[in-house]
Amino acid sequence: MHAPRPWLVCQIGAREHYVLSRELHRRGLLRALVTDAWAPPESLAARLPGELGRRLAERYHAGLADANVVRFTGALAWFELLQRLRGRDGWELLLARNRWFEAQAARALREGDLLGERPVVFAYSYAARDIFRSARAAGCETVLGQIDPAIAEEDIVAEAVDRHADLAPRWQRAPARYWQIWREECELADRIIVNSEWAREGLLRAGISAEKLRVVPLAYAPVAQRAVRAVPARFDAARPLRILFLGSFILRKGAAELLEAVRDLHDLPVEFHIVGGTDLTISDAERSNPQLKFHGPVPRQQTHAHFAAADLFLLPTLSDGFGLTLLEALSHGLPVITSRHCGDVVRDGRDGIILDEVSGAAIADVIRRLLARPSDVSSLSAAAPIGCERFAPPHIVDQLLAAAA
Repeated sequence: MHAPRPWLVCQIGAREHYVLSRELHRRGLLRALVTDAWAPPESLAARLPGELGRRLAERYHAGLADANVVRFTGALAWFELLQRLRGRDGWELLLARNRWFEAQAARALREGDLLGERPVVFAYSYAARDIFRSARAAGCETVLGQIDPAIAEEDIVAEAVDRHADLAPRWQRAPARYWQIWREECELADRIIVNSEWAREGLLRAGISAEKLRVVPLAYAPVAQRAVRAVPARFDAARPLRILFLGSFILRKGAAELLEAVRDLHDLPVEFHIVGGTDLTISDAERSNPQLKFHGPVPRQQTHAHFAAADLFLLPTLSDGFGLTLLEALSHGLPVITSRHCGDVVRDGRDGIILDEVSGAAIADVIRRLLARPSDVSSLSAAAPIGCERFAPPHIVDQLLAAAA
């Protein structure tokens, strides 16, 4: 049996908390992590004041402290300043960021002696094309980490916007160039790793070759200690059922259906805690609804407190490649209500409930049942962390190495 080849991982941001690179590094297989910003605790970047310093401080993981990390932190600061001066935003800014990172990473691969012995080059979708061009020129195998169901997902969101135009009047489809570049990435990739069957179906609908596709779930290392949950014998006005939604509060994640469920449950003891940013037009009536608590975006280290304070986690997503927050919730002992349009994480009736349809009525029906039977919440909570074991990094990376072979 041949020894596994080394891997180069190229990624913008702290996607999945660097778990893929961390596990490859633990096995001695990580040639390098190539990323836009890296801020060790002792660095000037990590000590900057304000929001920028906080965001940069999250661009680091101790599990990669002695790894080869190629970063462009200083160049990124100048790039972002230039984009702000040019007034770029929306899709124009996203495309510019992706192209900038690809150019920086491709140059580092060529000039940094990283492609010797032809490592496997892994990059995430929408910022991989130039990286793969350099990798293929050096005879390397290319693996695309597809983060979502691509165009099929955009079509789903477009239909949601048609139904709820008042909530998202500024939503726009991606420009044609975005999808053109993505199709070039797919052509250049030897393997395309999708993180769920749902995502695989989306790529097949877009005409991507089934021969290239491999399903490998996301990896997740559970929190060291989960909260001890005390579910009351009865939910009432003094102790309502607390439901957490964490992430971008957008139409794609089922925000409109969640708001419909809130209206349906107006006379029952239930609170919805929304943690994350939103681009939706939320009415004054909904913002002042005592059952709806909008907390806004919070730093990653503060999310644990929100998980600990909740009784249930809700992600009624219309489409997600996977839905990593599902695993984060389960690892905290938090039962999950979700849809079938994401990764295969929840074991229906054991550690959560899978909605038969994504609608306000369906969400409200499930919540009513749980309000009437708090003991069911306790049972689901007890089983929640057990399901996370399937997604432990060693197990998932074994699957990834096999898929890329």
